[in-house]
Formats: sequence, C-alpha cells, structure tokens
Amino acid sequence: MSIKESLFAIADLWMIAVGFTYGIKFIRNYKNYLLGIEWIIVATSGSNFLVYGLIRAGQDSPMYAFAYFLDAFSRSVGITLILVLGLMKVTHRYKPSVAVDIGAFALAAVVGFALSHFAEAIGTPGKIYYIVVNVLTTLFLIYFVKRLWDIRERGHAIWAAVATACGFAIASIYDFVHIPGDDAEHTIFYIFALSTWGLQMFTYYRAYRAFDAHNKRVSPALPLDRSEVRNRT
Repeated sequence: MSIKESLFAIADLWMIAVGFTYGIKFIRNYKNYLLGIEWIIVATSGSNFLVYGLIRAGQDSPMYAFAYFLDAFSRSVGITLILVLGLMKVTHRYKPSVAVDIGAFALAAVVGFALSHFAEAIGTPGKIYYIVVNVLTTLFLIYFVKRLWDIRERGHAIWAAVATACGFAIASIYDFVHIPGDDAEHTIFYIFALSTWGLQMFTYYRAYRAFDAHNKRVSPALPLDRSEVRNRT
C-alpha cells in the first residue's frame, strides 16, 4: 500500500469513526434523528468507499453505484437541508415532527437517486445545484458560528468556522477542479475531503452539545430522568 493509499484509509477511518460515534450520540443523548441518522449515513458511505477502494472494485461494481448514490444523497439534501433542520433544534428550539424527519430523508433519497442515476443527462446544472445548496448551507453555518460566539462559546465557534470554511472549499472544487499531481481516482482530493467531512461532523456535534447546554442553563427544561443522566455522563 502506497503512502497516498494509507493516508486515504486513515482519513476515511477517521470519518467513519466520527460518523458512527456521534451519530449514535445525537440519537441517544438528544433524540436528534435528523443529525444522528445523517451522520450514520455518511459513516456508512465512508465504510462502503473504504472497501471499494481497498479491493479496487471497478465502476461496474454495485459498490460504486451505492457510493455514488450516498454521495449525492448527502451533498444534495443531507449535509444541507437536513443539517440545517437538525441544528435549528438548538438555534431556534425547533422540534421537527416525525413526518418532517421522514419527509426530509425521503426527499434526500429521491434527489440523491435522480442526481446519481441521471448524472450524465443532467450534466452541469446538477453540479451547479450542489454549489448553490452548499452556499445556502454555509450562510446558515455562518449564522450558527455567530450564535456560538454570542453565547461565549468562542472555542467551538472558531472550530466550527474552520470546519465550515474547509467544507465550503471542498464543495467548491469537488466537480470542477483537479488537484495537480492527483491520480485518476482523485486520491489526494479524497484525503482532504474525508478529513474535512470528519472534522465537520466532530466539531458540529461538540458545538451542538455546547449550545444545548447553554439553552438548558438559560431556560431549564424538565428534569432529566435517570436514563438520560446516565447517557450524558
């Protein structure tokens, strides 16, 4: 295994570990199914991508089609609309209904399927769509960072800002820029991308936890039951 392949595997394992760990924590500790399930989906995508890369499966492999679908799923609606709705639980005390949760993931599945299955037919408009939704999401994340700063969670605000800037950079070059010296599989790009996506999930979870703790200090909710206390320790 070359150095590039090793770095790719490390970056992917980092993203997988963060996605599964904090996806479960979002669900267990905060009942935030939007962010929890999306984090787990990203980790599942990373797991499939890791095996695909290690066994050098071709583009005719079902793993490639699955990876392409999950990538489109998260880039189109998952780490855009679903991320925003999930974070609004602390920024706006928004409590999505079960119907909203199911509808958001159903929409992501439909859009992800269309953008992956008909990618060649859609062409450049599909790539521009990814850029537009990323810009809109980034604007909300800038607001999220500002709110963190305003509640004096300065460290989390800085890390969230760094992760957001890196994520925006990755999304901006994803379909339009080939890194000089990179191979046909875009290994160097994916080393940076996977590392960034892991960083985003890690920092957003920790920022969410800090924001939630602030909300409880400012406006305490009902006392936690023993199982919730045990889960959060």
